[in-house]
Amino acid sequence: MARGNSQAPAAKSKPKAKAHKSEKNKQSACSASRQESDIPQELQQQCLNVFQNALKPSEQDATILQEVKGHLYNRDFAIAFGKEEYLRVYASRWSPSRALAYVQILVDVQNQLLKIGSKTEGGAKEHALNTVCIGGGAGAEVMALAGWIMVDTTVLNHFHHIDAIFLDVAAWDSIVQDLHQAIVVPPELSKYASAAAKEANAAMLQPEVYKANFGQIDALSMSSEQTREVFANAELVTLLFTLNELYSNSVPKTQQLLSKLTSTLRAGAHLLVVDSPGSYSTVSINGAEKKYPMQWLLDYTLIGSGKQDVIHEHKWEKLVSDDSRWFRMPEGLKYPIELENMRYQIHLYRRLPEAENKA
Repeated sequence: MARGNSQAPAAKSKPKAKAHKSEKNKQSACSASRQESDIPQELQQQCLNVFQNALKPSEQDATILQEVKGHLYNRDFAIAFGKEEYLRVYASRWSPSRALAYVQILVDVQNQLLKIGSKTEGGAKEHALNTVCIGGGAGAEVMALAGWIMVDTTVLNHFHHIDAIFLDVAAWDSIVQDLHQAIVVPPELSKYASAAAKEANAAMLQPEVYKANFGQIDALSMSSEQTREVFANAELVTLLFTLNELYSNSVPKTQQLLSKLTSTLRAGAHLLVVDSPGSYSTVSINGAEKKYPMQWLLDYTLIGSGKQDVIHEHKWEKLVSDDSRWFRMPEGLKYPIELENMRYQIHLYRRLPEAENKA
């Protein structure tokens, strides 16, 4: 929600047969019909344990969850995200599944992301990855970045640390703080824990490796000055299951936000967009009202119409684009609430240096 994340994810659906790759998807980092995760199951379980330790989901949450679902169905977002108890239940219900999927997504685009800062003076080891997650208050992105660091030592060999800001319109600050604490502080053990268990008990990550801050703000109402303050140093900006909700709220304001990001982000910054496949929004262009795919609207704003006479205006390069991928949960993971597979579209863009903007 910033604005974004304001809908409950769709009910679990059965995976379709393998999708055939089209010509336009040759840019994809991997096949749309991914069957297995590259993430070790032990790490996936560790991520779920963080949610369980931080948010403490239980069967007693069922009544509250139904209340949240009702408010979301009626699009009463101010009520649905107006109580801390509602936020905790929402995050503990839907964020774990998404977090595991997001870890996989970050791994999938890792080769592109590791090019960030590769030419910084003084060597890449001193380079931090400054990240802004728009609509990232519900915790999935908080966990996903930590999981990504844990998957491969290459990430920390390249980036000295990750410094992330999570923006949202609702007051998710306690959720972000609780999850981050559960990541960088060793879990609490029973007083009856064995000496071996106490000795082995350790935090997932050290605090200096991963920094997380929350900002409560409506992304569609940010001024140009606020946009510069938040995004001037950002090198990775994410819109994970957020952009289509922004478009649903206001197409013109969303287009303005993307334009502000284009003006503000430095060359080499990456924009990662993940959303539901087949997302459409109604927009009026040249006086004609029509429904357009979210991806088309995104490309139209960032890259332009593609006509030869405006190629010199291009500010972005599309690195990855896939209309449909699946993330499937492996068997054997333990969590008190059912985990769900996730189908999504993915698009990754790189902000071009001025020298590359011209034909």
